[in-house]
Amino acid sequence: MAPNPGVAGLEEFLAERGTHLLRTAVLLTGSQEAGEDLLQTALERLFRHWRKLAGTDPEGYLRRTIYHLATDGWRRQGRWQARLRLLRATDIGVVPDVSAVIDQRDELVRLLLQLPAGQRAAIVLRYWEELGEAEAAKVLGCSVGTVKSATSRGLRRLRELSRASLAADI
Repeated sequence: MAPNPGVAGLEEFLAERGTHLLRTAVLLTGSQEAGEDLLQTALERLFRHWRKLAGTDPEGYLRRTIYHLATDGWRRQGRWQARLRLLRATDIGVVPDVSAVIDQRDELVRLLLQLPAGQRAAIVLRYWEELGEAEAAKVLGCSVGTVKSATSRGLRRLRELSRASLAADI
C-alpha cells in the first residue's frame, strides 16, 4: 500500500511544531493529560480537513481549533473550579521541588486557572504565543478591543491573585 502524501505532510508539520502546540494546550487546560487530549482532538479535526487546507497555514487552523475546543470545554463542563480545588489538595504532603523555574511555572498555571476563560485565552495568546492584538483577535474570533480589555483585566486579576498568594505564604 502506498503511503498517503497527506499523512506525510501532517507528520512533517507535527515534527516541527508539535511540541510548541502541546505546551499551549497544556497551558490552556492546566494539565499534561488534558493538554494532550485537547491537542489530539484538534489534530483529528485538522486531519479531516487536511486536503482542503493545502496551500494555507495549517498551524493557524490548528491554533484556532485548539482555542475554540478549550473554550467549548470550559463552557460545557464548567468544572475548572473543581479542578483548582483538586490541584490545591495535591500540595499536601508533597516535598517542594528545588527548581525555581518549575515552581514559578506551576504557580502561573494555578493563577491562570483562576481566570475566566476569555481572559486566560487572551493572556496565553498574547504572552505565551507572542501574538499581536490583531492576531489574537482573529484566533479568538473577537475584536481587537475585546482582546485588549480581556488582557488588561486578566493581568490585573493575576497581579491581585499573586499578591494574595504571596500574603498567604507568609
